[in-house]
Amino acid sequence: MTDTDAEFTLYVEAATPRLLRFAHQLCGDPTQAQDLVQSALVKTWLSWRRISNEDPTPYVRRTIVNNHLSAWRRLRHESPASLRDVAVAADESAGERDRLRRALATLPPRQRAVVVMRWFEDMSEQDVASTLGCSVGSVKSQSSRGAALLRAHLGGRYAYESAVQRTETS
Repeated sequence: MTDTDAEFTLYVEAATPRLLRFAHQLCGDPTQAQDLVQSALVKTWLSWRRISNEDPTPYVRRTIVNNHLSAWRRLRHESPASLRDVAVAADESAGERDRLRRALATLPPRQRAVVVMRWFEDMSEQDVASTLGCSVGSVKSQSSRGAALLRAHLGGRYAYESAVQRTETS
């Protein structure tokens, strides 16, 4: 095993749990998440010499998002009903998790990617913009629109919390 192989193996072992969680939040399906991560890691390996001097995680995340968006576009043309299968796990009760999954499934894929990266992965706007290859302004607008759609869809305590936050910041 070469030094490059060993370095890549160490990265994969350390990063895979985080990447799987990210991909699962993005697509909602653990099997699809594994496929997205595996595909992204294959592409990462092919570019390893070029990207290994920096933190490769943004490259891998962007690859995961791009692969997910490409798959979503293919599905949109093939089977619109399958788009309802998108879900995101939350650290709440099963009922709340299900409500959140259904709400996230209503977001367009790019908006969903921004929401997952900002809120579930706790990434900065700059990091999300870098990962997605867009401007910080685009991240802000996608995040804001996604949040508004989620609040409208979830209602209940989320709408109340949102109203309280708006009141406190005014």
